[in-house]
Amino acid sequence: MRRSLWRVGVFAVVMLVAAGFAFASPYPDAVMKKIADIQELEKNKKEMPETLPGIPVIKGDEVSRMKAKGTKVIDNRLKTQYDTERIAGARLLTVDELLKNPSLAGKYNKDEDLILYCNGVRCWRSPAAALILQHLGFKKIHWYREGLPDWKKRGYPTE
Repeated sequence: MRRSLWRVGVFAVVMLVAAGFAFASPYPDAVMKKIADIQELEKNKKEMPETLPGIPVIKGDEVSRMKAKGTKVIDNRLKTQYDTERIAGARLLTVDELLKNPSLAGKYNKDEDLILYCNGVRCWRSPAAALILQHLGFKKIHWYREGLPDWKKRGYPTE
């Protein structure tokens, strides 16, 4: 009886440890803390930070110029939002999926310019994606803080 209880106890501990690894974030606590702080801003209906350390903030006209030169524009919103309307030519990289699976960033070149956007100054997704990509070693991230609402207001093409 004691031996079977011991086995059950060992099995329970192994399962708890395995569950912890299964649900552990692939990112350091410091990155996850910054993302949690950004999510809290959105939850409280506040604007995102004006800047992110080491990540330039760009305006719509600059996005348009860079895009015309071939810079990749990355939409970090939910797929349903992306499917409804997006900056013409933008690619989808949801931050929700990137949080679970860092390998999704592997389809982009770490030395290539990337423009990230979401739903404007109160949306947490593109600043969070910028922090993640920065952590993963991407060197030329540009954050379009004003995002899709600004793009549309300027009359630039969407699809």
